[in-house]
Amino acid sequence: MEMDLDEFRRNFPHLASEILDEKGIKMKVYFKKAKKQSDPWRGYNPTVIDFIRRARCEEEALEVIDFMEKRGEISKEYAESLRKQLKEKGLKSFGSFKEPGYYFKKAGIV
Repeated sequence: MEMDLDEFRRNFPHLASEILDEKGIKMKVYFKKAKKQSDPWRGYNPTVIDFIRRARCEEEALEVIDFMEKRGEISKEYAESLRKQLKEKGLKSFGSFKEPGYYFKKAGIV
């Protein structure tokens, strides 16, 4: 993040006065260069199944299917097949529940 000195003073007046006005304690700070991690999810676009797997109940899954169909993200035929699968085989048939932070955990970030 970059900002000019005046913006820094406006956003962080107390910190700026401590650092720039030479008041307070002097210390040296060193930063290690972090290895740049590649993002395994860069460019990944979740599918309707990914969203269904976040649903906690069948009603939420139906809302997802209806929403995606209404937006034109999925066809009417595909939406009907998803509803049929949900009714006949249940929510678990789409895969295990995706907890919050699922993608971070899979990427090894968390």
